[in-house]
Amino acid sequence: MMTEYDGIFFDIGGVILDLASVQEGHVDFLTRLAEQEGIENVEAFIDEWQAALGTYFREREGTEYRRAKVGYQRAVDAAIGYELPESAWMPAFEAASTACLQPNPNATETIRTLDRAGLYLGIISDIDTWEAESMLAQFDTADRFDHITTSEEVGRTKPDRAIFEAALEKAPVDPEQCLYVGDRYEHDMEGGTRVGLVTVAYGGSATERADSAAVDHVIDDLDELGELAGVR
Repeated sequence: MMTEYDGIFFDIGGVILDLASVQEGHVDFLTRLAEQEGIENVEAFIDEWQAALGTYFREREGTEYRRAKVGYQRAVDAAIGYELPESAWMPAFEAASTACLQPNPNATETIRTLDRAGLYLGIISDIDTWEAESMLAQFDTADRFDHITTSEEVGRTKPDRAIFEAALEKAPVDPEQCLYVGDRYEHDMEGGTRVGLVTVAYGGSATERADSAAVDHVIDDLDELGELAGVR
């Protein structure tokens, strides 16, 4: 099948993954954990966990990546008041993720359609690798992607060139023949443009800056990607 582009790279959070469901998942996780550990003031427990996690991420320097799992562990220990091993809190986290995490509308259907059309499909995302793989598996799309490139793997977050270049090194396609779908202007649109990718804004600050030279296309629905890529 002939297409306008040879490949498409996706961000995960805000593009494939509905970010509102992430917040719901965290609340569900902490509610489960509070019940497990006998914590009565659940609201205060959630507030303390969120504050500790926020502090952990704010302490990073520049585009240095800080592993989310380490942050979750530190936040659990801070909120609960004692060290709780990963084996004790991870089952609640996984159960909450399964119950709450949702893909954005038409995300899974679009990914499957593009894969069937023979396009190269990749992930470029500021996320831990285990979490990316878990989410894509939950949405039944993991086997649709040729490669997954995460900030954990590279050690740098977007818009650092390193994560984009790592993804492109794996791909048998030229950047100018690849779409990159993201929701953040500086991280996704500017970052993608610097390495020659054709950027597609989907929601968030990316869409808000739609008139910028760093934004090549804007879509309101992920199913528009098929037409944009020339899939008939």
